[in-house]
This record gives sequence, structure tokens and C-alpha cells, in this order.
Amino acid sequence: MTKAEIINKIAEETGVAKKDVATTVEAFMQEIRVSLADNKENVYLRGFGTFTVKRRAAKTARNISKNTTILIEAHDFPAFKPSKSFIAKMK
Repeated sequence: MTKAEIINKIAEETGVAKKDVATTVEAFMQEIRVSLADNKENVYLRGFGTFTVKRRAAKTARNISKNTTILIEAHDFPAFKPSKSFIAKMK
């Protein structure tokens, strides 16, 4: 399901204009991005799941084509963990 399909589905079910739904969905996603990327805060959505910031340690890797070793710096990345009720519903 794409973002456009989600917007269409919400607009049909609620009777709200697609433009307003699209603005709301964009604002929701932007707030999650800001919380994770800028503020390094987790986002908890009860009954759905948790968006977290995880840390990958620095490591060395090999560039096989050039036969060299490179250093990959430590960095943060977003992760999602579904709630127990969401997992139970999927089973």
C-alpha cells in the first residue's frame, strides 16, 4: 500500500477532503522524522508500535573490487518494533 492509497482510503472512510488528509499524513510523518533524526527521541504509538533510534558501531569493511579496507563510522538508524497486539493480530 502506498501513501497515496492510504490517503485515498482515509478520505473515503472519514469523508474528509483528500487535500486535508494528505496534509495531516505529511505532518504526521514529518513529526516522526524530526523526533527520530533531530531530537533522537523514540515515538510510541500504543496498539501500533514504536519507532526507535538505534546505533550501529564503527566497523571495518572491504572493498573487494579495489582490494582495500575502509572504515565505516558509527551511525544512527531508524527502527520499528510492532506492538504485541499488532503482532498477535498478524498471526
